[in-house]
Amino acid sequence: MKNLKDTETKDRLDIITYGNPVLRKRAVEIKNITDEIKKIAEDMVSIMHSAPGIGLAAPQINKSIRLVTIDLSVGEKKEDLIVLINPKITHEEGQDTAEEGCLSVPGINENVPRSFHLECTGYDLTGKEKRIEAEGLLARVISHEVDHINGILFIDHLSPLKKSIIRKKLKKP
Repeated sequence: MKNLKDTETKDRLDIITYGNPVLRKRAVEIKNITDEIKKIAEDMVSIMHSAPGIGLAAPQINKSIRLVTIDLSVGEKKEDLIVLINPKITHEEGQDTAEEGCLSVPGINENVPRSFHLECTGYDLTGKEKRIEAEGLLARVISHEVDHINGILFIDHLSPLKKSIIRKKLKKP
């Protein structure tokens, strides 16, 4: 019999971390929204909330598909949940630098420059096209997750020196 703690631990183990080659591959476009895609999205939301995190991309759970989940409320407000299939950033403006972390790069937080305002398109789980205008934290999270499906990690936005220091930290047992 599983208890809640076992489930939480299992969910956390489902998130792959730095060094796994899937995190560096451009994820494939989703052509059809199948029951399997819906189940992956449901699992991603559960894993994201239990981590806890505010965003998760399918490559982070070893699924190389263009699917992201975002919830700034970490499950507190159902209406804040965003599930996007094949998201694309169509417009960016302004710049803001703020601290970021990543469930796939545990223990590392760094200041990362991102667009302050962006527009993004994608599809929801019913196949309906979505257009999102976002600023601040939401824009940052969308940008972070879209980077993931393009094989880019937040540490890639840092200076060569910072990247070198972080790589050394991540390789230590």
